[in-house]
Amino acid sequence: MASCGGTSFQRKVRSQRVSGTRPSLRNGQLLLSTGVPSLDYIIGGGLAVGTLLLIEEDSYESYSRMLLKYFLAEGVVSGHSLFIASAKDHPEEILQELPAPLLDDVIETNETIRETEDNSGNSNNSTTAAQNSMTIAWRYQNLPKVQTALTSSSRFGHYYNVSKTMSTELQQSVKCHGFFLPDEVPLDLTVMECGNMNFGYVKLLKSIQRVIREEGFDGVCPQTKQRNILRVGIHSLGSLLWGEDIGLHENAKHACSLTKFLYALRGLLRTSLSACIITVPAYLIQNKAITGRVVKLSDTVIGLESFNVSERESNPLYKDYHGLLHVRQIPRLNSLFCEVPDTKDLAFKLKRKLFTIELCLVVSAMSAMVELS
Repeated sequence: MASCGGTSFQRKVRSQRVSGTRPSLRNGQLLLSTGVPSLDYIIGGGLAVGTLLLIEEDSYESYSRMLLKYFLAEGVVSGHSLFIASAKDHPEEILQELPAPLLDDVIETNETIRETEDNSGNSNNSTTAAQNSMTIAWRYQNLPKVQTALTSSSRFGHYYNVSKTMSTELQQSVKCHGFFLPDEVPLDLTVMECGNMNFGYVKLLKSIQRVIREEGFDGVCPQTKQRNILRVGIHSLGSLLWGEDIGLHENAKHACSLTKFLYALRGLLRTSLSACIITVPAYLIQNKAITGRVVKLSDTVIGLESFNVSERESNPLYKDYHGLLHVRQIPRLNSLFCEVPDTKDLAFKLKRKLFTIELCLVVSAMSAMVELS
């Protein structure tokens, strides 16, 4: 018999948690980290599994490439499988450039204290050393334990040191699939169309589909092994190296190949345990209609505006930043409305170790002045 305070019926939910993921508190969608915690917050808590994040490259593609490497590095730390595609740099080179994950601040603090004690002439005094030890223990007794094993970490989102590269042992701890266009498709066949789609895009799409089916990421087929996530990273899609000429013509028909690829890829992601980040040189596209179609065929879209060789670089108001981040589109998943950030006046900066996205007070002030005028 049920008690007065409740019911005898209890629903049992059987769920197998995937490492490096968490459910969204708003719509229950399974999320994974982009590798940049501040970007996760902006796009609604993280990148939803089965969706596509499009990054409009900055002029020198340095920061967009960095975000792609953060995404892949987070996959290595979380134990996810990787699929890297590029027409310029070999996937192995991109893998070797992944930033090194940062350990807890306790490690660096303790190491600094040890170095200070070793270099100090007073460190031989046992009484002083004992007092320092007690002070250090009291200061850090409530902090979490140091994380020593980073592979297959259950933690959501990590920080990375851009001044150091990931160790080879950590890189080899996960399975990585590569697609290098010059090795997969001869140069004379890249621009050949196959069903109104670039032959290179067809080859790439089939390669991603094969990995999803053979490695067990297909959500339709029953899972025969432990569930995992496939992270797909595609570098500078739509450039001339991919056989595209959308930046050289204003006619929208030249975007047919790219838009068909995005449409097919999005459908493939929807039925699999995978997520994708694509960087696109949007600044080369002359026709705004083409840009609009590419945006609509993506789930999440952000744009990077670098201050390199720009008048804003010498502007003292922007001295603390390296560029602006524009939120073009936020996905609407399992809900009637999409999660829109409180502000779109965002800027990014690259510190000595970290890449961060912050509210740009300069842009906010200028926007307020324009509204008042």
